[in-house]
Amino acid sequence: MGMAVFTDYLIEALHLSRTQLSMAYLIGTVGSSLFLTRAGRWYDRLGGRVTMAAASAGLALMVLFISVSDSLAIHFGGGVMVSFVFITTGYFGVRFLGQGILTNASRNVLLVWFEERRGLVTSTRGVLVSFGFSIAPLVLAWSIARTGWHEALWELAFICLVFAGLAVVFLRDNPKSCGVLVDGHTHEDQVTVTRAQRSATLAQARRTPIFWLATLSLGIHSLLGTAVTFHIVSIFAAAGRSQTEAFAYFLPTAVFATVTNLLCGWLVDKRSLKPFMIIMLAGFLLGAIGLLYLQQTWGYIALVVGFGVGGGLWSVTSNLAFIRNFGPLHLGEITGLCTAIMVFASAIGPALFSLGLDYFDSYAAALWVCIIALVLLLGFAFLVKQSAPNASADVGA
Repeated sequence: MGMAVFTDYLIEALHLSRTQLSMAYLIGTVGSSLFLTRAGRWYDRLGGRVTMAAASAGLALMVLFISVSDSLAIHFGGGVMVSFVFITTGYFGVRFLGQGILTNASRNVLLVWFEERRGLVTSTRGVLVSFGFSIAPLVLAWSIARTGWHEALWELAFICLVFAGLAVVFLRDNPKSCGVLVDGHTHEDQVTVTRAQRSATLAQARRTPIFWLATLSLGIHSLLGTAVTFHIVSIFAAAGRSQTEAFAYFLPTAVFATVTNLLCGWLVDKRSLKPFMIIMLAGFLLGAIGLLYLQQTWGYIALVVGFGVGGGLWSVTSNLAFIRNFGPLHLGEITGLCTAIMVFASAIGPALFSLGLDYFDSYAAALWVCIIALVLLLGFAFLVKQSAPNASADVGA
């Protein structure tokens, strides 16, 4: 979300076209996705504390690298190819360490601490995530206007380093390491152990329709959401709207996402995820249709409401779908594959929209591709059976 704000500044500083930068983003992100399933295994072996601290420190270094990519390009002779290689490397690093490892680890480490109130707890976390995602473009745009885009990246790198220190000091991998219990259990209660023994492997998870429904649904959100954020100023300009309106869009969307997240997180603990996933996909579909008619007031409202509701439910679904259905033992590896596909999809999004603009002089063609995919996934969601809460006990039996 943060890198998208720097798109136009990087285009100018690196002397790349919008399509060239989108392709660099595509290659760097696709490359990072190839390693995320293996990174999930690292999480399963090393735990969240080590993984998150190391990923945060690495992310700080990659953000610093992007901040000097224009200077490095000049030092090594300049030209489009040199600039392209440097920014591709930078995108690889931030996508692999940030949206890949750090996002996956921070989600998984919380899930093993709670069971009875897992939905409520993860929705509370989701409020901060959704709000942070939504206001990040506004905060970074303000930081760029105040100090410049290089300096804004330096500040971002410093925050990542601080977070690495916080992870080392305060984070613990599971309740057992602190001598406490998962909520809802006593020392005599063996349910947690039994469920852990019945956790599914990655191979078993991949053979289930629910894995692919959840993964592809989260993936289309990554594709569409990243594309819109990456080209937000250009998309709004094509609809006759200003840059101020483009960045202001994130705030009302955050409000809808926050309210949806809290409400649904409270409701989902005792219910199947199926209706929530259906509403999530319907929200994204409404938002995509709104983008087609962004020049109209109702189109803007549909975009805000659709992406806000869908984004709030995305947080609920991404947190609960895999641990509910497949258990905690191989959670890192299973969610690692899902994250790899999500990151891959997020790489395709900006390039798809950019190429659509190049060949059709409009973003409409790319939007129609997304709309068709959402309709198909929505039909799939109605057909796939989903288990009740905490059904992981039956997985792989």
